[in-house]
Parts: sequence; C-alpha cells; structure tokens
Amino acid sequence: MPSRFALILSARTLLPQAERAAVELLAPIGASVGRFAPSGDGRYEVLTAAVELDASRVAEAREALAGLAEAEAALVPARVREAERKFLIMDVDSTLIQQEVIELLAEHAGKRAEVAAVTEAAMRGELDFAQSLHARVRTLEGLPVEVIDRVREAVLLTPGAAELVAAYHAAGHAVAVVSGGFNQILSPLAERLGLDFWRANELEIADGRLTGRVVGEVVDRAVKEHSLRVWAAERGVPLEACIAVGDGANDLDMLAAAGLGVAFHAKPAVRAAADAAVDLPYLDVVRHFAGL
Repeated sequence: MPSRFALILSARTLLPQAERAAVELLAPIGASVGRFAPSGDGRYEVLTAAVELDASRVAEAREALAGLAEAEAALVPARVREAERKFLIMDVDSTLIQQEVIELLAEHAGKRAEVAAVTEAAMRGELDFAQSLHARVRTLEGLPVEVIDRVREAVLLTPGAAELVAAYHAAGHAVAVVSGGFNQILSPLAERLGLDFWRANELEIADGRLTGRVVGEVVDRAVKEHSLRVWAAERGVPLEACIAVGDGANDLDMLAAAGLGVAFHAKPAVRAAADAAVDLPYLDVVRHFAGL
C-alpha cells in the first residue's frame, strides 16, 4: 500500500513550471501527486501537494527532487504533519542564530581566523567535535567575563527564527534547542524566545575571567540525539512526529533520529544525509514542513 507524504516546494518566487517539473521528476517513481495549494508570504512562496508513494522508493524520490532547478523541494511524511503533538529541535550556531559564538568570542582574543578554520573542519566532520571544542576554548583563556555580554549583544537571530518558534507555540507544540556553543550566551536567548528546553556547554569562569575550559560533559552529536529523545518523550511526542534542524556534522545523529531531519544552509555531508534541505535564508520555511 502506498504511503502518504506532503510535497512542499519553496522559492522566493515560484514559477508555474515548478509544479510541472516536480510532478515529472516523481512520475517515473510511481508517485501520485495531488493538487498544489499556495501559501507563504511576501518573502517567499510555498506550494504544497499530497503525495502517495511506495515507502521503499522514498530515498529515490528525494534524490530525484534534489535535481529540481525551479524550487527547493521537501517530501515530508504525513505522520510528521498530522501528529497531534509535534516537537521541533534545532541547532543554535548558524541555525537559530546567524553566527558561530566561539568565533565571536575568539575575536576578542585575536584568534578568530584560527578558530574559524577549526570550526569549519569540525562541522564538516573532519575533526572530533569534543577535541576541537577544547582546543578552540583554550584560545579564550584570560578573557574578561565582560566579553560574554558584548558577544551576547552581537548575536543575531536567523531571519524567520522567531516566527518559527511562535508558530509552533501558537499551535501548542514544544520547541527545543541544543548547542555545541555556550550556555552563557544561549540561556538569555532561550528565555526570551520562550523555548521549552535548551542545552549547551558551560564556560568555566574564575576570578572574573574565562579559564579556557568548559565544565562538565561536552554537548556533541551523541548528546544532541539523546536530548531529542529525552525531551520528546517527556512531552509524549514520538520521534516520528519530531523535526530536527541543523547545519553541521555534530547534528547528524539527531537529524537521523527525528521523523524529518532538515539541513539548513548545511555542509555537504549533512545535506546528503538529511531528509530535506533549506537554502532560502528564512528558517520559518520549516513551519510549512510541519503544516503550521
């Protein structure tokens, strides 16, 4: 029996040929595509259609849709969109926010370029995340604690981030973030957004200065996935009703565990492993995947 999905097309401007091109890409795979319904706003446009497809051919269908030139395309299982309770979990740096916090901190130590190179390698999966984090944090040793306040003020939400969180909350669903960054930056932001759960690393501070160390367990890819499982269970949400969003290699496990893993402006390895990819600059495209 065919499984049910939603096909979501998104672009700044969707041309009529986008619908036809998507249907033609799915036809050889035996997909049945319904009528498209428009949504979106002045920033971008969205078209959504019901799809029936043999579950064994989903990977094939997603690979075909990756070749769609006219729009970004996501094939979302109906169970994600129709779940009575939903759960959204996101990475923070370069996902919820536009910057990498470790790089903002390192700039005050005159080490931004050095740290950025290590961050890029870690996000591509070329370095062990915990080891790379310890190495990068060591460059911060001796910085006055006031630097944290200046970095906190410099952090910018990704466009659409607040709208995405508000859409989930308005519908009664939970939102969480889990970060390889730092709790001193994340906690005030999470409280401002009214997030339900959050977790990040804790910078060690002594005598008003950063020691160049983190306290406790490093938040790596395994911790991110575990956090998703624990928090979703606490809210009574099955994993198949969860959406996880991230950009780097340390997000891969939680993207794989969720019912829909979304790569947001992601590294190639993450795009290849994710169920859907968003390259539009608006994080709230994800709300349409959830049917919100």
